[in-house]
Amino acid sequence: MVVKFKRVDKEAEVPFYQTEGAAGFDLHSVEDKTIEAGKSALIGTGLAFEIPAGYEMQIRPRSGLALKHGITVLNSPGTIDSDYRGEIKVILINLGDKPFKIENGDRIAQAVISSFTTVQHFLEAEELSSTERATKGFGSTGK
Repeated sequence: MVVKFKRVDKEAEVPFYQTEGAAGFDLHSVEDKTIEAGKSALIGTGLAFEIPAGYEMQIRPRSGLALKHGITVLNSPGTIDSDYRGEIKVILINLGDKPFKIENGDRIAQAVISSFTTVQHFLEAEELSSTERATKGFGSTGK
């Protein structure tokens, strides 16, 4: 697969996979920002993408930032639709107990390109088929 990208900021890092088996590629910050404990911030990556039809880009946290600093992606996974052509920005939240400084060039999130299926028709029904689980929700399948 080929995915076109455009630098909307000349300092933006060219996307690449860190290892041969990596599912996601890193997104880098193009700005310096400090996120206070318990606060969130919108961080620019300086990149825009042309995602092929039938695919999405999922924005996910970086595990090292989450483990070491409590930094995660607030709306994880964030979805970038194939018809969006603007700059990719990442909503980070600091769940740690001290301020976290982001510098230009820092890896802030990872992106995964994933296929999806579009529903061709939604059919309203008076009843839905029954299952053993039925309407049991949150926490009903585990202990």
